[in-house]
Amino acid sequence: MRHGESAPADPDTPFPLVDGHGDPPLDPVGIEQAERLANRLAGEHVDAIYVTTLCRTVQTAAPLARRLGIDPRVEPDLREVFLGEWEGGLFRVKAAEQDPAFVRAMEEERWDHIPGAENQDAFAARVAGAIGRIDAAHPDQRVVAVTHGGVIGQVLAAATRSRPFAFVGPDNASISHIVVVGDQVALRRYNDTAHLHPHFTVAAPPPT
Repeated sequence: MRHGESAPADPDTPFPLVDGHGDPPLDPVGIEQAERLANRLAGEHVDAIYVTTLCRTVQTAAPLARRLGIDPRVEPDLREVFLGEWEGGLFRVKAAEQDPAFVRAMEEERWDHIPGAENQDAFAARVAGAIGRIDAAHPDQRVVAVTHGGVIGQVLAAATRSRPFAFVGPDNASISHIVVVGDQVALRRYNDTAHLHPHFTVAAPPPT
């Protein structure tokens, strides 16, 4: 799942940093999205919940974790791609301005065209390692991982052998579904946002 919508960027007030990564909290829309996610999944069997070191994933997971009585685990390598000199919210500003480095990164589908950003291959390797560790810890189990748009894009691009940014930019609080069997990762669902629709209701379980 991608985290809910986070606080807007302010060029004059950078976000606080955690290990160099911008760490904005959820804004009120994101908090509501987190509750809708919890409504959607509270009736599902979930064996574990994972979050990253960044507070927007922790806050998104919190309502579901409370309802299921699960303490989320932290997987640091599911944190967002490091954006170098554009951390702290500056990436959003540069994107809105269509900065030449942003345009090149999108055209060539490599984050490392951004000044000081994480090497593309290193990013892919750490994300793959995180998925592998979660899979090894939870064979034949269902796991919720609340993570970031760039990470989801990387996981699904690797799973489908698509171009690097084919799945970058899933909606906030969306659900994507993968199945991991050994070294194979299958994509079952991408960017499911049905629960964010104002008229969405959770279906009652069938009678027993």
